[in-house]
Amino acid sequence: MIFNFGSINVDHVYRVAEMPAPGETLVASSYQKLLGGKGINQSIAIARAGQVPVHVGAVGGDDHWTMEQVKNFGIDTSHIAQSADPTGHAVIYVDDAGENQIVIFGGANQDLKPVQIEKAFKACHGGDHWVLVQNETNLLADIVDQSKAAGFKVAYSAAPFVADTAAELIDKIDLLAVNEVEAEATARLLGVEVSEIAVPEILITKGSKGVEFHSHGERHHHPAFQVDAVDTTGAGDTFLGSFLAGHSQAAEIGQSLRYASAASALQVTRPGAAVAIPAREDVETFLKQQEA
Repeated sequence: MIFNFGSINVDHVYRVAEMPAPGETLVASSYQKLLGGKGINQSIAIARAGQVPVHVGAVGGDDHWTMEQVKNFGIDTSHIAQSADPTGHAVIYVDDAGENQIVIFGGANQDLKPVQIEKAFKACHGGDHWVLVQNETNLLADIVDQSKAAGFKVAYSAAPFVADTAAELIDKIDLLAVNEVEAEATARLLGVEVSEIAVPEILITKGSKGVEFHSHGERHHHPAFQVDAVDTTGAGDTFLGSFLAGHSQAAEIGQSLRYASAASALQVTRPGAAVAIPAREDVETFLKQQEA
């Protein structure tokens, strides 16, 4: 089982020809209101890959739209609380090259309660479970400490990236998921090479250069699939959720990397974040086409 203590956002997505310069006002060519947030994106990717994650989070008490969206994806939502704070949201610019700029407001994502951790773990027996965390919610240290006390493995998606936070958690996590720049920043802070970061497993996404997975001195690499990107928002979340769905079930590393690479490649060919995450059958069809 995978417990995801993760953010839930409403994404306000504006399509622009190019990113605005400081002080510049641009006219957007389109606008969409979509479900997003690193946490829920990752839970959706896990669900699309065939597992049922337990999502632990919070939304605004009067936000029925967001909960209706979340319930459409086959996620266990029984531990999503209602908060007096508004649902977290993001303002996203996407340009014609498919690149994005994002501003996030935490809102209810910063209102997780200690009782949610206790309730989520209370009915769970045995230690063969994973807990996924990011930097978009509060109680991060408490979640990690209680996860380890329960004997669970912890995957840490170190984004939005804060080097000091990543360094503080290094000796408590089992899987560190970062992009190439974040991996190098963490290594510099620790005074080591990337391959020497003291975590059992490190997943490093490198965009068009593919992905690396370091585990107990072994290095695995998978190249990126070449596609025409429409919107890269949520690509890293799609990759991690898709990978963890297989990895938590002891799937072969190469197989998990290949599936996640295909899922994220498909995702960026579609507009949006959560709504663009492909179903397993779509990913398998894509992989068969690549083989042909």
